[in-house]
Amino acid sequence: MTIRTEFPCRVIETEDMGIVLPDGCRLSARVWMPEDAAANPVPAVLEYIPYRKRDGTLPRDEMMHPYVAGHGYACVRVDMRGNGESEGLMLDEYSQQEMDDAVAVIDWLSRQPWCTGAVGMMGKSWGGFNCLQAAYNQPAALKAVISVCATTDRFADDIHFKGGCLLGENFGWGAVMLSYSSRPADPVLRPDWRADWLARLEAEPWLTPRWAAHQARDGYWDHGSVDVDFSRMTIPAMIWGGWADNYMTTVDKLLRGMPGVCKGVVGPWVHQYPHTAVPGPQVGFLQMAVRWWDRWLKGETNGAEDDPALRAYVVESEAPDASIAYRQGAWVAEAEWPSENVTERVLWLQASQAGVSHPRTPVGYLSQDEGAGFSVKVATPQHLGMRTGEFFPMGLNAEMPGDQAADDALSVCFDLEPLAEPLQLLGCASLRLQVASDQPLGFVVARLCDVGPDGQSVRIAHGMLNLCHRDGMRTPAPMVPEQVVEVTVPIDMTGYRLAVGHRLRVAISNSYWPFVWPSPAAGVLTLTGGSLTLPVHSGGAAWTPPPSEHATPWRHRVVRPARAARRIEEDMLTGTVALIVESDEGAQENLDHGLISDESLTERWEIHPDDPLSARAVHVWEQARSRGDWHIRTRAEAEMTASATHLRMTARLTAWEGETQVFSRAWDEEVPRDLV
Repeated sequence: MTIRTEFPCRVIETEDMGIVLPDGCRLSARVWMPEDAAANPVPAVLEYIPYRKRDGTLPRDEMMHPYVAGHGYACVRVDMRGNGESEGLMLDEYSQQEMDDAVAVIDWLSRQPWCTGAVGMMGKSWGGFNCLQAAYNQPAALKAVISVCATTDRFADDIHFKGGCLLGENFGWGAVMLSYSSRPADPVLRPDWRADWLARLEAEPWLTPRWAAHQARDGYWDHGSVDVDFSRMTIPAMIWGGWADNYMTTVDKLLRGMPGVCKGVVGPWVHQYPHTAVPGPQVGFLQMAVRWWDRWLKGETNGAEDDPALRAYVVESEAPDASIAYRQGAWVAEAEWPSENVTERVLWLQASQAGVSHPRTPVGYLSQDEGAGFSVKVATPQHLGMRTGEFFPMGLNAEMPGDQAADDALSVCFDLEPLAEPLQLLGCASLRLQVASDQPLGFVVARLCDVGPDGQSVRIAHGMLNLCHRDGMRTPAPMVPEQVVEVTVPIDMTGYRLAVGHRLRVAISNSYWPFVWPSPAAGVLTLTGGSLTLPVHSGGAAWTPPPSEHATPWRHRVVRPARAARRIEEDMLTGTVALIVESDEGAQENLDHGLISDESLTERWEIHPDDPLSARAVHVWEQARSRGDWHIRTRAEAEMTASATHLRMTARLTAWEGETQVFSRAWDEEVPRDLV
C-alpha cells in the first residue's frame, strides 16, 4: 500500500461549505478541489452519507478525497440532513426527503462556477445505496456512479429480511442508528449546536420496530430498491463487492439487469473500501475510480467502457480463520457476464445407504446421478450459527465466518466425494428442496462449505429462505403442516476454488442464531429430495489490478487504545448459550481541529438450544465527544425479545452535557409476527 503525497493538481480544502436546499435547509460539505478550479472548472464527485465527515468517516475521507481531487476533481463529502454539521432532521433510511435532497445537491454542484456541470457519485454501504438510488432517479447532471457494498433489493437482500427471514441485524442496525444519530454537531462549525442537538434528540426515531413491521416486500421496501425497474439504470455504474461481506450478489444482479454500462469487481474483502479492506489483497480502487471518472465525467477516450464486465478474485482452499488478514487466490476477468466460462452442474442430494454416513457427515452425500427419494428430518438446535460472523464484518475482530465444523455437526449435511481435481466456482449456486414442515412457520438455511481432510470447514457462501415466502417475497403464506412443497433457496454469489482432497458440503439447518431471528416454534422439516446447482467456472482471463494507493492519513493522537473481544458463553445451570461482542474503539484526538472522539459497544445474543422464544439480544452503545471544557456523552440501550405472537423491541437514549443529564427517552414497542 503506497501513500501518495504528490498529484497532478495542487488541492485546496474547504471544511464547511454550505449547500442550501430548496426548503432552506443548509447541508454541510467538506470539499477538496484543485486550487485553480474557479478559473478552470472541474467535474464534481459527491459522497453523501449520514456518518459524519467531522469525525465518523474522516480517517477514510482524508485518504480518498484529496487523492481524487488531486487528479482534477472537486470531491464533495456531504453530511445528510440531520447529521454532523448539517441542519434538519433524519427520520428514516432512504426516505423520499433523502432522495430529493441528493438530487438537489447534484443540481447545486453542477451549477457552481468551479464545476463543469458534470457530477459523479460514489459511496459505500449507505452511500452505495443512495448512489444507485440517485442513478435510478436520473438527475440530468449525474453522469456516472461508483457503488461499493450495496444492494438492489432493500427487503430480501439487505439487513432486514434476507430471503424473507428476519435478520438479527435488523435489530442491531436500529441500535447503531439510535447511537450514531444522537451525536451533536461540532460547536466550532455550528454555534447553535446545543439547540440543534436537543431538537435531534427529541426527533430521534427508534427504527427497529418500523422496519420489523414490514414483514413482506411492500411499497415501503420497493422505495429505494432499484430492481423495481432495472430499465431506469442507464447511468454508467461501477459496482464493487466483497466475498466476506453480504452484498456480493448485487454485482451479479446489476450486471444481469442494467441496460446501461455496468462493470463489476468482487474481491475477498469485508465491508470496506477495496484499497484498505481486509482480507487482502487490496487493490488500487482509487486509480480505478479516477479512470472511471476520467471516462464519464471528462469524456476521455480511455476505454473504460470496454473493460471486462466482471473482475473477481477466486479464493483458494485454506484453513478457516475468522480474522484472516490475507486470502490466497487469483484474479480472473470475464469480458461478458453471464459468462460462457460458467456452466451449471447439478448434484443430487442422496441419503447414505443403510443409514451409514460418510466420515463426519451426519446424513448423506451429493451425487451426479438422481437417486431415489428419501426422508430426512431437519430439527437443528437454536444456538446453531454462533460462528457464522457478521452480516457486514468491518475488520479482523473475528467478524468473518470461523470454522463451521461445530455447526456442521448440528446440521443435516450432504457431501461430495473428496475431489480428484480442483473445483472452481464463480457465480450463484442454488439449492432446490422437496420439504415439508410440521409447523406453519419456519425457515431453511443452506451453507456451502469446503471441508478439508482434517474435518475443518470453511463457509464458501450461504443462503436462506423463509418458507412462508416460497412463492415470492410479496405474497407470504403459511406452510400446510406435513405437506411437501418444492422450494428454491438462493445462495449468495461466490468465487472459490476447492483443492484436491477437499469435499464440497451443503449443510442444511432450520436455525441460524444470531444471524436469523428464530421461528416462534422449534419445528421439524422433512426433506424428501433435492438438488444443488453449482456455477462451475472453467477459467477466464487473468487480471492484474493496480496496487493500492491512497493520500496521507489523518493526523491524530491516541488518547485511549482500542480493545475488542468476541466469545461464546454457556451457562451450565440454565443451558443458555450466548455470543458476546465487546468493541471499544478507544479515544482519539484529531490534531487538526482538536475534537476527541470516544466510542464503545457491547452486544449480547443469547438463546437456549431448545427454546426459540428464549432468544434475547441486548446492545449498549456509548458515544462521547470533547474538546477542552466542552464534553457531551450519549448512551443508547436496546433490547429485543419475542413471544409466539409478537416481537418486542425496547430502547432508551440518554444524553449528558458535561455531568448534567439533558435528555432521556424510552421506547417499548411490540410488532405482531406476520409469518416470521
